[in-house]
Order: sequence, then structure tokens, then C-alpha cells
Amino acid sequence: MTEAAPTRAGFIAVLGAPNAGKSTLVNHLVGAKVTIVSAKVQTTRSRVLGIVQHPPAQLIFVDTPGLFQPRRRLDRAMVAAAWSGAADADLVLLLIDAKRGYDEDSRAIVARLKDSGRRALLALNKIDKVADKKRLLDLAALLDGEGVFDAIYMISAETGDGCPQLLDDLAQRLPAGPFLFPEDQISDLPERLLASEITREQLYHQLHQELPYTATVETEAWTEQKDGSVRIEQIIYVERDSQKSIVLGAKGARIKALGQAARAELETLLERRVHLFLFVKVRADWQDDRERYRAIGLDFDQGS
Repeated sequence: MTEAAPTRAGFIAVLGAPNAGKSTLVNHLVGAKVTIVSAKVQTTRSRVLGIVQHPPAQLIFVDTPGLFQPRRRLDRAMVAAAWSGAADADLVLLLIDAKRGYDEDSRAIVARLKDSGRRALLALNKIDKVADKKRLLDLAALLDGEGVFDAIYMISAETGDGCPQLLDDLAQRLPAGPFLFPEDQISDLPERLLASEITREQLYHQLHQELPYTATVETEAWTEQKDGSVRIEQIIYVERDSQKSIVLGAKGARIKALGQAARAELETLLERRVHLFLFVKVRADWQDDRERYRAIGLDFDQGS
């Protein structure tokens, strides 16, 4: 009788500049949405765990905020969360947008990896967007010369190209040990916070041009109904009255559309009916409010 292969489990921190495709990759590998995706940069604010069962391994991906030069308290707290995720992980996977190339943000990340003596794996993402394959090979050679990477992969998180091979290799690199989460769990994100993230994603999708990055969503109430449905009440915090008007829209049309789209996605995720109620409040100083940071899973003191 053949002895079963030993189980493996571990944490993989996914690092990269804003819009490198980290959340898209984690969602693709998990096979479900556990982190929001938007063309707007820095949409992932705290560390999100996406859990993949790949027998005999359990891979726990830490989707981190995009690494960039922080200017505000919120920025600094996000960047601190990203580097904290890397420090605690068994493996570090750096994503670089192959179309954008080796830009300033990516160079800063590689420099910090060098300074910390941390080895990493590299995935050149969005290869489907690069027609010139020689350019891809030149980019890979340039980054290989940095002396930081143990392996380089070429993938497209959007199409899935190269992702099975990436998953196989990551699984082999994890330490032997028991699974760290139940086999049917795909994320550690509480449902209340996931619901807030889904609505925040719709804010970015529908108001990408009009609404600045400084909006947040909190789930204020979560009430289980007798018929198996759930009533969710959320507050959208903005910084100015003019932003509140944008979110509400003419005669409330915009917030109605936001709610419909968010509710539809929540019903798919939760697999039950959802009654979603959205409210908008102006809080000019929410980025300096300790409670708001706790609600979105960030350390207020790391932003100081």
C-alpha cells in the first residue's frame, strides 16, 4: 500500500506595486472572490487571507495592500500591513506587471527585500498584454540579475495562463505540516467585513472618476431573518458634502444602483437573499479616527 504524501501548509505573502494584479491572482487561485478588485489603485487596504486546497498542500495566500510611497496616515498603515504580512509568511511572491515593467515602485520593493535579506519568488503578471515575447525575456533576465529571486514565473492572473504551474511549485515549497484551516474555508475575512468590501468595490467601479480614494464602508448591522435571509445595514463614509452628493446621485439614483449591484454579488457569495440598506455620512477626519482603522482591519498606530 502506497503511503500518502505528507501534508504541507504555509503562508504566502503576495507583494507588488498597486495594480500589479495581486487580488485578481488570489481570487483566481482560490476560485472565489475573497478580496476586491478595481482599476483604482490601492483598493486592498488590509491583509486578506485566501485559502487554497491543493492536496496534499494547503496554501494560505496573504493578499496585501499595494506597496507605494506613503503620504498619509492611511497610506502608511496600509504599507505597514503589507510588510508585516511578508515578515510573517513562509514564502514571498512578488508580482510585477509585465506590461508596466520594472518601475520605481517595484524597484523600491526589491531594494527593501535586499536590505532585509529576504528571498522571494517572482511572477511576471499580465503576460497576455505583452505582444513582444523578447521583452518578457529581457525583463525576466533583468530581474533575475537582482539576486533576490529563487524562481521566476510568467503568468496571467486574468486568463489563468501559467497559474496551475505556479500553484504546483508553491505547494512543493511549503513546509511539511498539518493544515492550518478547515478544508472548506476559503478566507479568514469575517462576513461583515467582506460585505463592506463588496460595497466598497462597487463604489470604485461606478464612481471611479468622481469619487476619490478616501471613502470607506462599514457594516453597522447584520440581522439574521427568520426566512434565512439577512438584513445588512452599511454606512459609506466620505470626507465632504460634495462627495456625499456624488454617492447619492440625482434623486438617489446612484446609491440605488450601488446597492443593487452590491446586493446581487453578496447574494451570490452568501448563497441566500440579502436585504441591503446603504447610508452615507460625512466624516471629514475619518482617516484620523482610530475606530475607523479597527473596522477595516488596520493598525492605527502603524500609520503614525
